Amino acid sequence: MALALATMSAHAAHTQARLILAAETARPGDTVMAGIHLHMDPGWHTYWRNSGQSGIPTSNNWQLPKGVTVGEIQWPVPDKLPELELTTYNYEKDVVLLVPLKLASDLPPGPLEIKDKVSWLECKTSCVPGSATVNATLTIGTESRPSKDAEFIATWQKNLPKSGDAAKARAWWEKAATGDVRPLILEWTSLAATTEADFFPDSNEQFEVQPASEKLPSDAGKIRLRAKVKKSSGEWPKQISGLLVEQPKAEKLAYDVKLSVADSGEISKASTSATNNESGSAPPVWKIFLYAFIGGLILNVMPCVLPVIALKILGFVSEAKNELGHVRKLGLIYTAGVLSSFLALALLVLALQAAGKSAGWGFQFGNPYFLIGMTTLVTLIALNLFGVFEITLGSGTLTAATQLASKHGAAGAFFNGLLATVLATSCSAPFLGAAIGFAFALKNAVMMILILLTVGIGLAAPYLVLSWRPDWLKFLPKPGPWMQRFKVAMGFPMMAAAVWLCSLVAEYYGERTWWMVMFLVFVAVGFWVYGEFVQRGTKRRGVAGVISVLLLVVGYAYALESKLEWRAPIKETAANSGTSKVVPKGLAWEKWSPEAVAAARAEGRPVVVDFTAKWCPTCNTIVKPSFESDSVQKKLKEVNAVALVADYTHFPADITAELQRFQRAAVPLVLVYPRKADEPPMVFDLVRPGTILDALDRAVR
Repeated sequence: MALALATMSAHAAHTQARLILAAETARPGDTVMAGIHLHMDPGWHTYWRNSGQSGIPTSNNWQLPKGVTVGEIQWPVPDKLPELELTTYNYEKDVVLLVPLKLASDLPPGPLEIKDKVSWLECKTSCVPGSATVNATLTIGTESRPSKDAEFIATWQKNLPKSGDAAKARAWWEKAATGDVRPLILEWTSLAATTEADFFPDSNEQFEVQPASEKLPSDAGKIRLRAKVKKSSGEWPKQISGLLVEQPKAEKLAYDVKLSVADSGEISKASTSATNNESGSAPPVWKIFLYAFIGGLILNVMPCVLPVIALKILGFVSEAKNELGHVRKLGLIYTAGVLSSFLALALLVLALQAAGKSAGWGFQFGNPYFLIGMTTLVTLIALNLFGVFEITLGSGTLTAATQLASKHGAAGAFFNGLLATVLATSCSAPFLGAAIGFAFALKNAVMMILILLTVGIGLAAPYLVLSWRPDWLKFLPKPGPWMQRFKVAMGFPMMAAAVWLCSLVAEYYGERTWWMVMFLVFVAVGFWVYGEFVQRGTKRRGVAGVISVLLLVVGYAYALESKLEWRAPIKETAANSGTSKVVPKGLAWEKWSPEAVAAARAEGRPVVVDFTAKWCPTCNTIVKPSFESDSVQKKLKEVNAVALVADYTHFPADITAELQRFQRAAVPLVLVYPRKADEPPMVFDLVRPGTILDALDRAVR
């Protein structure tokens, strides 16, 4: 049905008001965002929900038709105006106060008039009260259609403060009161390089948080402020609310918080609780090391590592004829390769943290240049396994690596350890998520390194144990011609790994990724010429060598440089455009945000959050199919659950922070929030359909 959208602009002396709606047409049961747009003349301002030491907040008196209910005003982050004697929190030029309108499910079709009487105080050197009655018309129909103001409203939604959950904030009294004034400490986690920070308090009749705040020294990644609370009556407050404000560069970032205030004697207790997540306290250290070992052990059967493990089986058979001491030596060398790569990973994470950046498990898969290099390397390994070419160790770094993966001596064992780790970091496993999350959150570098090395020991353990007890593999056939066939067969899972890596390249180059495939064709032909006419040929080997090099050079210059433009990955990706490619099919999954979780819980609905990534094989082969099963989809609809997807493909900072809040540094992670808003979520590193069904049953009890 068509909508006639009418707005009325009303004027006070220096402020114009109008009512705008995000939708022209809406369906019964929808929630439509309304906005009170106030436009102030230059130099004039209106006030935030806490006007400060003078002024009056803007207020509303809604006149709504039956079947329409109004939610609370959502206030954009204000400016702080410190004057000589009085400090206020206000808006200049323009502001849109956002208000959700909930439509009843039995509303009949037709137009609805939405009306509001807005009252404000506008100030410059003097203040003038103003008011206006504004209205708009919304049509109830069979489909939703955005209005001409929808984009404008969406822009102002970005100016709203974020949920306080993401800040992991805490508050405590610094010391006893002096008269009616007491110092308060506020601390929270910062996701940006912040130059300034402040606290904009909510108003309270019994006490006042004084406007001046002092930034204190704090741990890396933390912000700590001192504010003074002046009490006018009653007891000292047990809860403080307001906005924690950061000023990273030119942007303003704020978190809307309600914080319990601990006594000064409970600071150590508060510190301990701050390290805990909503799923409970952190496990003891011995259990973290056990989780790390078991998680590394399970990685051996995850899809990302299987191509390398298959090669190690071939290695067992090949080396079975050698002395026991030699086989054990190779087991130790393979373990050294795994541990070396885990040590390098730990040092890289520590370096990133020291530079003020966050890092998650598998963070290198968020680098397009790493993906191009790994895709090429794994393709070469597959070609080598197919017997397209054979390479000596003097043939160059990149090409030598391809032979190392299929060699069975010391060099091959060490390189397989490195390769297993690189591929393993795209997978998570039960127990591993908690251990890695704990390690990445530690401020103790030695402990972090030890935990990651324990994961490496778990990954290497099966091969190490079997190298010391090769008699346990007597069921394997003796060395023979079958080994060459098995080696060729192992080229196919390695080629599958290359295809998978190439699909990740598409996240950064879009349709241009076709030229990455063409480059790999040039590489394959070039190395086929090299193997067939240089290594195994007898005539004109020099000409064949030149042709091989020319194919590689032309492939690089034409396909990679000219067409793929590999140095210029696209900036607009699925992760930041709002379109996720990892959403399970069958339901209307929404994009995760702390605000989305809070809104759904406020409505009394259970919430399911799937933390996933395109580069995570476990997410896409186990978790995603579980959510797509008919029984799970039916159950989600029955309990009226809100399904949210947190796409970690490009490592967005807000999802990194949320993973850290649950002491995780890896995906998959699944959260199931009960419909009772005061109950914590159920946390799962891996789910099957039965797991989800059981969690949903518990969520609605």
